[in-house]
Amino acid sequence: MLEHIINNTLKYIEKQSKTERKKIGQFFTSKETAEYMASLFDITNFGNKSSISILDPGAGSGILTAALIERLESECAINKVYITCYEDNLDIINILVENLEFIKNKSKIEIDYTIFRDNYLISQGLAFEAGTPLKKYDLVIGNPPYLKISKNSPEAVSMPSVCYGAPNLYFLFASMSLFNLKTNGQMVYIMPRSWTSGAYFKKFRDYFLSNGKLRNIHLFTSRDKVFDNETVLQETIIIRVEKTNTDYPFISITTSKDSTEFDTIQNIEVPYKTAVSGDEKYVYLVTDNEELEVLSKIDKFDCTLLDLNLKMKTGITVDFRNRELLRKESGDGIIPLFYSQHIKEGLVQFPIGKDYEYVVDGKPGLIQENKNYLFVKRFTSKEEKRRLQCGIYLSKNFPEYSHISTQNKLNFIDSVNNLIIDESLVFGLYVVFNSTIYDRYYRILNGSTQVNSTEINNIPMPKINILKYLGEKLKLSNIFSVEMCDIILGEVMK
Repeated sequence: MLEHIINNTLKYIEKQSKTERKKIGQFFTSKETAEYMASLFDITNFGNKSSISILDPGAGSGILTAALIERLESECAINKVYITCYEDNLDIINILVENLEFIKNKSKIEIDYTIFRDNYLISQGLAFEAGTPLKKYDLVIGNPPYLKISKNSPEAVSMPSVCYGAPNLYFLFASMSLFNLKTNGQMVYIMPRSWTSGAYFKKFRDYFLSNGKLRNIHLFTSRDKVFDNETVLQETIIIRVEKTNTDYPFISITTSKDSTEFDTIQNIEVPYKTAVSGDEKYVYLVTDNEELEVLSKIDKFDCTLLDLNLKMKTGITVDFRNRELLRKESGDGIIPLFYSQHIKEGLVQFPIGKDYEYVVDGKPGLIQENKNYLFVKRFTSKEEKRRLQCGIYLSKNFPEYSHISTQNKLNFIDSVNNLIIDESLVFGLYVVFNSTIYDRYYRILNGSTQVNSTEINNIPMPKINILKYLGEKLKLSNIFSVEMCDIILGEVMK
């Protein structure tokens, strides 16, 4: 069955423009991925049921439904399956109907199917917000559309309780699918990993991880080989979630290179409270025991930057929007504009001969007090070994300025109450953020190349007195290498 439907899908893909499919977030699941997703469902208790119901939202050509039916008919004695598919793309509806008819005629199980041509989200938005599902299902399997939408789009407006800012269709689909599950039902989804951290997904995580429990997470180490015949560079994961209040002790996290190598999977059982942690409900995607040890060591610290009256902020000047205020040279009423390029070997060097590294100080929103900061690069390239790259900024090195400015591709750590951070504390912060263990910790938390200030503000940190101790040790050494920071931080992490 699955082979037939894959072939039908490939014929459809050949006739469709990849650009047009990308516009609606349409990416098809490979045969191997579909089979693996179907294999994740726990069907050990299905022998007691005569029938079950399956939901495939955004069904496309029915690849995932076919994979799940094949598994059910080979491993359990269910007599009947009720399939519900949502698909509002008219270009593929006829293929979906043809494929479901093929499944119905070929399967050993009695199949009854329904196709809703409605918008999956809008058609149930009122029910979602009211908390009263129109229909519930035993199993949900999905490859949701990956498409950013505006905060005023009908889909976002229909589900305000899980939206923040401009959302993405994929996590709205995941929210609705969990909503559509019966108690103790299961859903398996393939989706980007971006929801696992960050402020934009907080409402979603609150809903999703309060109403369901993660049982399995599968990661792909190669981000460009997950979807056959597609150009998808988003880092992708597969999850299995149960709609239950049961507190499970562990989450099974597996890893494979791409969507064709599920026979060489690595597996680790991660304590649930380690994988899903804190008030923000960040999901830490641990892949081996070394990474588990990294989390264990850092989680022993019980403060955050915010607890210490410190905060990472994003640089305040968007240079390309303020070109008329930029200057190439210093002068009256002109202050330094610091970029990430000014970070050199752990320190901030200025000037460096870069174009437009000064800005006029006449616009209040573009100036900040000249005081001590830790600068942290906001963006790094995927080829770079480190995500956390920082430099110590000391106001005493620039006594001629009362104010400075920072470009918005640079983050900086400041005090919440605008007090001056003393040198020892800045040096101590550098030790932490320049260490190998904190860089690894952040990579486990966030798979992107952007350093997110909201995340940094919520990760565990040593107390102020420890940070100052670390800073004094670094000042004495006067060596700003990663190796030295590892040695100094290692003394308080034993």
